Amino acid sequence: MASLLSVQLPRAVIRSGCFTPLTTTFASPLLCSRRNYSKNESEYLHKSIVPTMHYQKSLPRLPIPKLEDSIRRYLAAQRPLLNEEQYRNTEKVALDFQKSVGKELHEELVALDKKNKLTSYISAPWFDMYLSARDSIVLNFNPFISFTADPKPEYNDQLVRATNMVCSSLRFMKTLRAGCLEPEVFHLNPAKSDTETFRKFIRWVPPTLSWYGAYMVNAYPLDMSQYFRLFNSTRIPRPGRDELFTDQKGRHLLVIRKGNMYVFDVVDRDGNFVRPAEIHAHLSFILSDPTPPPVFPLGFLTSENRDVWADLREKLLAAGNAEVLGLVDSAVFCVCLDEESMRDPVHISHNMLYGDGGNRWFDKSFSIILSKDGHAAVNFEHSWGDGVAVLRFLNEVFKDTTEKPQVSPGSPPAAVDSASAVTHLQFKLDSELERAVGKAWKKYQEAVSKVTIETMEFRKGGKEALKKQKLSPDAIAQLAFQMGFLRQYGQTVATYESCSTAAFRHGRTETIRSATVHTKRCAHAFVREGSRHSLDELRGLLDECSKYHGQLTKEAAMGQGFDRHLFAMRYLVTSKGLPQPSLFQDPAYAAINHNVLSTSTLTSPAVTLGGFAPVVPDGFGVGYGVHDDWIGSNVSSYPARNVGEFLQCVHKSLEDIFGVLDGKLPQS
Repeated sequence: MASLLSVQLPRAVIRSGCFTPLTTTFASPLLCSRRNYSKNESEYLHKSIVPTMHYQKSLPRLPIPKLEDSIRRYLAAQRPLLNEEQYRNTEKVALDFQKSVGKELHEELVALDKKNKLTSYISAPWFDMYLSARDSIVLNFNPFISFTADPKPEYNDQLVRATNMVCSSLRFMKTLRAGCLEPEVFHLNPAKSDTETFRKFIRWVPPTLSWYGAYMVNAYPLDMSQYFRLFNSTRIPRPGRDELFTDQKGRHLLVIRKGNMYVFDVVDRDGNFVRPAEIHAHLSFILSDPTPPPVFPLGFLTSENRDVWADLREKLLAAGNAEVLGLVDSAVFCVCLDEESMRDPVHISHNMLYGDGGNRWFDKSFSIILSKDGHAAVNFEHSWGDGVAVLRFLNEVFKDTTEKPQVSPGSPPAAVDSASAVTHLQFKLDSELERAVGKAWKKYQEAVSKVTIETMEFRKGGKEALKKQKLSPDAIAQLAFQMGFLRQYGQTVATYESCSTAAFRHGRTETIRSATVHTKRCAHAFVREGSRHSLDELRGLLDECSKYHGQLTKEAAMGQGFDRHLFAMRYLVTSKGLPQPSLFQDPAYAAINHNVLSTSTLTSPAVTLGGFAPVVPDGFGVGYGVHDDWIGSNVSSYPARNVGEFLQCVHKSLEDIFGVLDGKLPQS
């Protein structure tokens, strides 16, 4: 399954254990300015006069598309992937499905959705898909997002940056739980909606109507139901299906260094933060601890097959480790202090995507990883939420640590007894558990050794130049991937681009199928037929790709894709134990879900890199960003593909595209 980070917001749409119904401990709507906003304002990021969850009750529900629309879109996505005979067969199977069993499944899905009005039709199946997957979450699910370096170089010291990131993360947590965090809203007309005047008005509109008030001024509030899982949360391995665990009573931080695990309180019994100077002192104590790495680092177990890990967890509990595992699970979040310094973006990507598995606890909702030289990133478990929530967290933490750091390079740690405050967790392992850790370690090394990552920067143009040409920047980036793959392998393959549906209550993601008849025609014209086409013809093909991609993006963000609809109907069949309809047994259905190109875009001043592993053995994991004047890509592969050559082909494709925009025909 793809690691989804897409959170762009083009035009009027949003890009990018079930929540049914949620019970969280957010403050009631109008209490931020009174009881919940304590006297110690330094413990908060800000004080929003509009309560955090003000829009949640009135968010529109994720629509279920019409069945005929989903089948039409499905067939359009299949067209560039199949030859004529294959397409005619798939067309017949799909239309038969639409008239028969598909109609029944769609009606049942709609009926179920009407009975569950507090959530979305995709929420429960999507959670089940993630939590029932038995593959290791390392590489298969957990992505990473890397912070931009602090603009003040001296603040990139590992200890200083770790302390400031912990403090800012706690401020985010307290602001969120007090209901004082500014609601997540996409402003199409910020001059009207992103103003104090509008906030003073909308705060008095009842939560059941507030979304409509925002909509009237072209503002689109986003779902924030995932945010409560950011803190004190862990994915617990269980046989057959994992569990999402959250315990907001946890007051301690989990820190891992050299495979040794430590905890110390960062919140006192009254809910106030431990002083930054004390956090500074405790982290300094851990960094100077001479304890050697454990012979059997337990973190490797979180990289195991989930059923294997579930069985081993029960054995850990039986061996007397319930208390220490409870401390790990309920920790506010995890900080991983690494011993290596980073050489370059590729090294950063390898380290933050997986790194030293003994110095990780991949099951935590998120971990902040800091290298020896202060490079920082978040690696997050994907089942609980998507990129929208994580990116908001990163943006706020980066802004807070760089604008209001709680400690400086010259700050002395507090004179406290860290030896008493910090607990070094000790696990009881018998010979069977020791062998299991050793086996997990070996499997981990075998798995990660197969990953290759390369980066590319195209510096001859970016978002601004493309917008001047009235072309969608995202469409052109996706076209370059199609052209690059065609140039390298001579094929058009199933392509997945993630798109957030956070504009709807409990929305997750939808798929933009960016390999289209238009990109195929355009890619062939550029790569194989360049000399046969005029500049005007090539420019016309670019316009067609851009226009159609924009349509697909809008449809996906508005819940009008086909992937989630078909997935939900297939899930219905599976949950009843019935035979799968012919549509889902069609080889073309399996092929379009074998996403050779899995892509996701992420751009923010707080972020330098984002990445994930391929979702299939013969695929590419394509993280990318279209910036104002350049385009970057961070791509992973397994041995079946040559990632370096692919990125060379993508770079050549971008040169050809921008060349045409400058009036130059492509050169072979």
